[in-house]
Amino acid sequence: MSKAEVDQYLKGLPEAAVISIQALRKQVLDLVPKGEEGISYAMPCVKINGKAVAGYAAFKKHIGYFPHSGNIVPQLSRELADRKQTTGGFQFGLGEVLPNDLIAKLVGLRLKELSEKYPDLDFKLN
Repeated sequence: MSKAEVDQYLKGLPEAAVISIQALRKQVLDLVPKGEEGISYAMPCVKINGKAVAGYAAFKKHIGYFPHSGNIVPQLSRELADRKQTTGGFQFGLGEVLPNDLIAKLVGLRLKELSEKYPDLDFKLN
């Protein structure tokens, strides 16, 4: 996995998609400074200790956020009520930058889940 793979993914995307993904990328990495960037399931992803924390992808009319767990989005269904969502992710608009507190909740819940599943590994939030 590498940052260069994510940079390559961004090439050729519409400017609005790049804005959203670059902002999201920074938000996640600020919370998980030891995170490793790369591509997983054909989308940019941040992993820690080899476990996916957050994935995101550009589509024709939206950006998708994927916590790589079916347990995270349902826990925030109230905060995400105005967005199209599934148990595995949710959508937001091209060019939109998600609030820092929402990203912190998403990442925090995923790290908590990972720390419970893998207690011998370090999944602490920044």
